[in-house]
Amino acid sequence: MTPRAMELQEAAQRIMEQKPLFILDVRNPSDFKEWKLEGKGFTYLNIPYFELLDGVEDIVDRLPADQEVLVVCAKEGSSVMVADMLVEQGRKAAYLKGGMKAWSEHLVPVKIGDLKGGGELYQFLRYGKGCLSYMVISGNEGIVVDASRMTSLYIDFAAERGIQITHVIDTHLHADHISGGRRLAQETGASYWLPEEDAQEVTFAYHALTDGTVLPLGMQGTQVEAVYSPGHTIGSTSLIVDERYLLTGDILFIDSIGRPDLAGQAREWAQHLRSTLYERYQELAEALIVLPAHYMNVDELNEDGTVARSLGQLYRENHGLNLKDSDEFMSLVSQNLPAQPNSYEEIRQRNMGRLDAAPDREREMEIGPNRCAVRS
Repeated sequence: MTPRAMELQEAAQRIMEQKPLFILDVRNPSDFKEWKLEGKGFTYLNIPYFELLDGVEDIVDRLPADQEVLVVCAKEGSSVMVADMLVEQGRKAAYLKGGMKAWSEHLVPVKIGDLKGGGELYQFLRYGKGCLSYMVISGNEGIVVDASRMTSLYIDFAAERGIQITHVIDTHLHADHISGGRRLAQETGASYWLPEEDAQEVTFAYHALTDGTVLPLGMQGTQVEAVYSPGHTIGSTSLIVDERYLLTGDILFIDSIGRPDLAGQAREWAQHLRSTLYERYQELAEALIVLPAHYMNVDELNEDGTVARSLGQLYRENHGLNLKDSDEFMSLVSQNLPAQPNSYEEIRQRNMGRLDAAPDREREMEIGPNRCAVRS
């Protein structure tokens, strides 16, 4: 008997359905502490692979006897060997196919809702990175927002539905992951949009996304409207879709708010952030459904696997939206910051077109969790 390979989609389904899973992570403790396969109801045991080279007899009693154990490592190889040893000990074991390397690149499309005139809005969840991207569909046209570098999935998804991707938008210049926006636009012939305030040093042509820009989509009257909302970056721009959804980029999350420090102008950008959250967003309808570009932890997932809340609910529950004192707000966004994203300056340079990187290097640059939010 041999251990089975757990496909990435099955692991994602466990997260979406909030099913229990016991994970034996055989990476180094520092890697496990920083970043792991997370889900509600998941339990963990972290034992480095090198401690198991002589066998798993010493840890078998620490593993559940009545459920399958999923062994996880960086690239799959070590987890296969450990899972084999567990099976030899009479335990039911599986290994994560492709390891955390593959998990970091896996995308899961989930339908958010219907639009006027028969359109649809999809959220693409990148569970291994906490990144969220979107496709707005109306008629036979589609707009992709904050695309990851795995562009083939968007292309295949659109092709399956007979959709032509006509516009690709980045809500801001990303610093925690490599944008696939420009690449996707080139591959599909779509127009690529980027806030002009974030594009001062880019080396490529783009369409300037400015406050009030309206992109019509399809023949049903669906519109995507840009709302200038600086703070995470100086160019950060939100999108209102169909007068119902608010795509906030990295300005507002479900349980936190965006950090303003990733370009070395924390004080100035923090003032912009406060103005966006406490003035500009306050003018918007509370019924708008907030759809961010990232989530921080699995508690932010809804029962259907989506990441979404109404703007009104966030104004009631999100701590970052309820700091009336300006000094208290400034303290939050300057002192409650996690470590900066891995290779964030290289990623910014890559997204500006000022740095070339091979696919393996791009993957290395992105390894680890996103860190775009202020701590709650």
